[in-house]
Amino acid sequence: PFARSLEAPLSLQRLSPEELKTYPGGNNDIAKVVQSLPGISGSIGGFRNDIIIRGGAPNENVYYLDGIEIPNINHFSTQGSAGGPVGLLNVAFIEGVELSASSFGARYDNPLSGVLQFDQRSGNKREFATNVRVSASEAAVTLEGPLFKGDKEESNTSFIFSIRRSYLQLLFELLNLPIRPSFWDYQYKLDHKIDDYNSIIFTGIGAIDDFSLKVPDEFSPEQQATLEQVPLIEQYSASTGIVWKSRRKDGKGIFNTALSYNRLRNKFSGYQDNENEEGLIFQTFSRETEYKLRPNYTHFINNWSISGGFNIIGARYTNETQNFILGENYESAIGFVKYGLYAQVSKANIKDRVDITFGIRSDANTFTEESNQLLKTLSPRGGISVRLDKKDKWRWNATAGSYYKIAPYTVLGFEDSDGNLLNKDAKYINSIHYVTGFSYNPLPSSKVSVEGFYKRYNNYPISVGDGISLANQGGDFSILGDEDIISEGVGRTYGLELLLQQKLYKGFYAILSYTYFFSEFSDIDGNFRPSAWDSRNLFSFTGGYKFGKNYELSLRTRVVDRTPYAPVNEDRTLENYPLVFVDYDQLGEVFLKPFYQTDIRFDKKWNTKYFALNLYFEVQNAFAQAVPTPPQFALARDESGQLSEPFSLTQLPDAAGVALPTIGIVFDF
Repeated sequence: PFARSLEAPLSLQRLSPEELKTYPGGNNDIAKVVQSLPGISGSIGGFRNDIIIRGGAPNENVYYLDGIEIPNINHFSTQGSAGGPVGLLNVAFIEGVELSASSFGARYDNPLSGVLQFDQRSGNKREFATNVRVSASEAAVTLEGPLFKGDKEESNTSFIFSIRRSYLQLLFELLNLPIRPSFWDYQYKLDHKIDDYNSIIFTGIGAIDDFSLKVPDEFSPEQQATLEQVPLIEQYSASTGIVWKSRRKDGKGIFNTALSYNRLRNKFSGYQDNENEEGLIFQTFSRETEYKLRPNYTHFINNWSISGGFNIIGARYTNETQNFILGENYESAIGFVKYGLYAQVSKANIKDRVDITFGIRSDANTFTEESNQLLKTLSPRGGISVRLDKKDKWRWNATAGSYYKIAPYTVLGFEDSDGNLLNKDAKYINSIHYVTGFSYNPLPSSKVSVEGFYKRYNNYPISVGDGISLANQGGDFSILGDEDIISEGVGRTYGLELLLQQKLYKGFYAILSYTYFFSEFSDIDGNFRPSAWDSRNLFSFTGGYKFGKNYELSLRTRVVDRTPYAPVNEDRTLENYPLVFVDYDQLGEVFLKPFYQTDIRFDKKWNTKYFALNLYFEVQNAFAQAVPTPPQFALARDESGQLSEPFSLTQLPDAAGVALPTIGIVFDF
């Protein structure tokens, strides 16, 4: 714990199990809980749930589950990016969450904006238990208990396993919507205590996602456009790994080794008849596979913590693409090795006032033209935290660091029609962070902090075709980076954050955060343009009150200021319909309206000797606010649905806001 606390003395937020379980929507979607923290927003232009930290793109974050890296924490993810409409993680598993938005620990490779570390609890080591959760959109079962217990009071081995099935397709059918998303997911953890100094964890997570379309009973221009433009998605993802933890008997060191495997299978298709999948227009079928080894040793000497290690990752990516409108047809397959070295040293309580940390890492690979040049990605980082009063209520914190990320596999594996890999010259993306601020803890359960940050980006990929930074893409249901790029982009995000956090105290808990920031990236001509996430103002409040007799009322409110967008290029879209193209030359000239949404939830719990029951009523978007979206276009049709001649585009009306009430049941026995 000492070593972890010093890896990010600033910009590190922790959420406990109690906080995770009490936030509105927390039992269903952990991404919504994380978005309550400062500097974090999500896509607001559609049915998405991206995590965007301090103005960076969605794919600039990395996620770890008990030390095992997982590529994404959402269903229906955008390959090459991240995000999706529904959270993948089961909150009932989570013991705590740590979010670092700067001063990343040197053991993490590839973060540019954030590191999210999820710690899972162990299964019940005394007796078997079952949790059943039913809501308006899904049902889940969680089983846990001891293994090989015998006559012992507590077993050295335990398991916890859950499986979840959505019926979003039924909900959308009741709402008469043409989209039919459905998914399965599973999560498990098996832990075994070998002796007092050694333990093993075996954990994993996976999902099966299917996004289909259905012609509704009655014609409407909006639903017809959805049927024509929205692609069909079939995804399978799985991550699994084993972690060995060993403590020295003298208490002076900890050795951790993680061996893991993850796989993504993604099929992304469009047809002339999407409902019956007839008349193929475009299709991308791709696979990503990784094998990872991460040993780490941490040594303690008095108040010093010294750690080091390395990682080796074997990666393979294949892509089969057909696009009959654009005339693209290629198959590619690449395989290579990524590796990195790192070291970190921390010292606490220097003259009873100062904590410091310093780390350095370097990464390389066997594929790109930069390949094995470790000195090119040398990335130092450091931080200082100074106690300003004797009671340690006030602190000044500052960090600085340089971080590198290899381009997504979708970029590296892109080929032209002649079979040439066009992006082997892609450079590691670089981000340099400077952060400083003050924190105040008036009570052990409360915290107030103010932080200023500046991030500078180098070598950012720019689309040759669109002339825009890839930082502006990845917030929709497409594939990011499957195109020719140049690594000449630069970017900058900077701003100020305010956080007020009150853990459970006399029945009340809350997180209030406000962020004012700028996010800009250069285009192919070197001109800075606002990113698609540059909303300038973010406000979030999540809180609740626990009344007597196990009644609880909770609320979540998010406000996002106007956001820039690229409008539809009508001429190019009409020529290539149903593919939709946007005009990035107008990015920064037109903006979405401000967005705000409030979710309200009411819980009642009963606890008996044999079971626990939780009933809740939740209203998402309680004030029926419309989600701001860019103007949408479709082929003009008459009232019966027949195409008008000559063919032309017509702008669709904006969708109205809808409040979504749900009833849920959580049963433990």
